[in-house]
Amino acid sequence: MKLDAQTIATLAERLENCELQAHDTTKITDEYPDMDWDDAYAIQNEIKRRKVARGCKIIGLKAGLTSHAKMKQMGVSTPVFGFMADYYAVPDGGECKVSELIHPKVEPEIAFVTKAELRGPGCHIGSVLAATDFVMPGIEVIDSRYRDFKFDLKSVVADNTSAARFVLGGQPMQVAGVDLRTVGIVMEKNGQAVAFGAGAAVLGHPAAAIAMLVNHLAERGESLPAGSLILSGGITEAVSVQAGDNITLRVQGMGSTSIRFV
Repeated sequence: MKLDAQTIATLAERLENCELQAHDTTKITDEYPDMDWDDAYAIQNEIKRRKVARGCKIIGLKAGLTSHAKMKQMGVSTPVFGFMADYYAVPDGGECKVSELIHPKVEPEIAFVTKAELRGPGCHIGSVLAATDFVMPGIEVIDSRYRDFKFDLKSVVADNTSAARFVLGGQPMQVAGVDLRTVGIVMEKNGQAVAFGAGAAVLGHPAAAIAMLVNHLAERGESLPAGSLILSGGITEAVSVQAGDNITLRVQGMGSTSIRFV
């Protein structure tokens, strides 16, 4: 840790206010170039604490920057992890208000729901699949609070990995019935296909992202409880959206989910 508690609290307040008021800021490493990973996650945890103190519930976790496409797009080389608050959830087919966001983008994802606790270190794909209740299609709306979506990894971790909104839908599927590496996805924007991919784009297997999250939690003395919802990371590059756009994600064998931007 390079930052003191007061600085962490100040940066958390600044980033959360950017989210809640829909305005951007410069990346925090411009001011604090020496901040480390522990500082970044401490800022994220302080944002989480602020939300919980206001009565928000934390309803899920997410992995970010997990596909090679996404890492290349952002110029980074390792995944990051964040949380999802209750008000991030949009009903399947529901509306997302662009006025509440800064410069939203959408990512196609496979969501996992667990039925058993997962603990690290040493968690691997097999452990994750054994503990998974079902998987289903998910669209994550990311919205970096940094100007022009320009950031480094530590800044994005502090900003709760650009988390903003998400939608789940389609048909929940048992993992025994599907090879998540080869499952295909198509994301459509206003009826036009704009992104194609397969599950293997997420670290070779989407469950690998969950395993890395569990091992990350273990380093902090935490585990992943049964009944957890986790977004495993974008399968393709993020696609920008604006008011009037309608996004549909179709996942092979799992049906579809959609979200409208107004």
